[in-house]
Amino acid sequence: MQPVIEAFFDEPTNTVTYLVADPASGDAAVIDPVHDYDPASGEVDSASVDRVLASAASHGWRIVMVLETHAHADHLSGAPLIKARTGAWIGIGEHIRDVQKIFRPVFNLTDLKTDGSDFDRLFADGDRFALGELEVEVLHVPGHTPADIAYRIGDAAFVGDTLFMPDYGTARADFPGGDARTLYRSIRKLLSLPDDTRLFLCHDYKAPGREDYRWETTVAAQRRDSVHVHDGVSEDAFVAMREARDATLAVPRLLLPSIQVNVRAGQLPEAEDNGVRYLRIPVKRRSA
Repeated sequence: MQPVIEAFFDEPTNTVTYLVADPASGDAAVIDPVHDYDPASGEVDSASVDRVLASAASHGWRIVMVLETHAHADHLSGAPLIKARTGAWIGIGEHIRDVQKIFRPVFNLTDLKTDGSDFDRLFADGDRFALGELEVEVLHVPGHTPADIAYRIGDAAFVGDTLFMPDYGTARADFPGGDARTLYRSIRKLLSLPDDTRLFLCHDYKAPGREDYRWETTVAAQRRDSVHVHDGVSEDAFVAMREARDATLAVPRLLLPSIQVNVRAGQLPEAEDNGVRYLRIPVKRRSA
C-alpha cells in the first residue's frame, strides 16, 4: 500500500509542506510545516497550518505526527501549532543536538537545551516506525546541515533540502556544520534507491526558463538529468562546483529568525515581562 500525499506550496518561502496519510487507518503525518512570518512587521500567522489541518479534516484523517527533515533556515516551523491542535508528536534527526550546539552561542541562547529534548522523538539512520499500517524508514543524509534526514514511506522519499528538481540542482553546503563532500555522499545514498522511487522536495525556486513550480521527481530523473549530480559527476567535481557556487549565494532572508526558533522545535521565545516575544538579531561590524 502506498501513502496518499498532498502538497502545500508556500510561495513567500518557496517551501513545500506535505500531508501524508495511510489510507487504511486514516493516520497522517505532516512533513516540514510552515508557520507564516512577516519579518517587516514581526507578525506570525497560522494560515498555512490552517490549510493543512482543514484538508486533513475534510478527508477524515488524524494527524498523529509532525516530521522535520532538518532545522530549516528559510521558514519558521509550524510544528508546535499542529501539536497544540492535534496532539501530534514532533520528530527530527538525532543530530539536531549538533545543530543546537552550533547555534546556541551564535544567538547566546543560554536557556537552549542541547540534548534535543525540545523535540518528542529523535531519529537515527535506519530507524523505522509506523504511520498507521505504513512503515517509515529514516535515512540520515547530512551535508546541507549535520542533522538532515529523509523519510522513506512506500515508494516515496521526502528528502528535505538535500536535492532540488533536476533542472535546479542541489542544496547549499556552506551553513555551519555543512560540508559539500558529505552532501555528495548523502545524495548518492538517496540515488541508490530504486529508480522509480518518488522524491518529494522541500523547496522549488523555478529553474531558468521554467515557469511553474515543481517539487516531485524520481531517482531515475535525478540520476539522468540533475544539472549538479547526474550519473558520471565525480565527488571531487561536485565539491568544486558546490563550494564555488556557495561562495556566491546570499544569506537566506529568514535565516536569523528561523534558526533560533527551529532549533527549539519551532517554539517562539517566551514572552518577556511586557508580554512581548523577541527574536535576536546578531549585529556584526564589517571590516573596513
